Amino acid sequence: MSTATPPLGRRGLMLVLSSPSGAGKTTLSRLLLAQDPEIAMSVSVTTRPPRPGEIEGKDYFFVDHARFEQMVEQGELLEHARVFGNMYGTPRAAVAQALDAGRDVLFDIDWQGTQQLDGTVAPDMVKVFILPPSTEELEKRLKTRAQDSEEVVAGRMAKAADEMSHWREYDYVIINTDVQESLARLTTILAAERLRINRQVGLADFVNRLRGAD
Repeated sequence: MSTATPPLGRRGLMLVLSSPSGAGKTTLSRLLLAQDPEIAMSVSVTTRPPRPGEIEGKDYFFVDHARFEQMVEQGELLEHARVFGNMYGTPRAAVAQALDAGRDVLFDIDWQGTQQLDGTVAPDMVKVFILPPSTEELEKRLKTRAQDSEEVVAGRMAKAADEMSHWREYDYVIINTDVQESLARLTTILAAERLRINRQVGLADFVNRLRGAD
């Protein structure tokens, strides 16, 4: 008698990571992508200019404001939001194709974008909020990055309190004290969510066959 696992399919999921800037979600995203070949990053569209080292089509799709507004009007985006004066959005078609093919998609978006997704594709979402261990540590991380001016850092710190107030809207919260520990927790969440019965394609038919064989 064979004990092999039945060849069930799986619908992909949308793993959403949100946090105040500097809490570590981008680092966790990069580490997760490096170790898990079953998940790919959602590439957002943005109106902000590229930062040094960023690649078109890999980090972001960079467009002007006119093209971004056209994408909104034509329903090409799952969600969109203004963040620090720039527009960001998630292309709809690529995400739908990935989920149907059983591939997972990782989202690095803020609470505004998460709320918009929640209104349209909630069953496919797994929402994780990343918190810093303290406001002092958050400010230290922002300054250590050396990507932004003192004025920009102050603006991000001022916005952090409002961003963190939305933690209850998420399925899971990780306090990012140690990045490797946080990565392990995130991996555990992802493994469990992949096993949800609503994501296992063909499971009902498999169980019915088992019952019929009794």
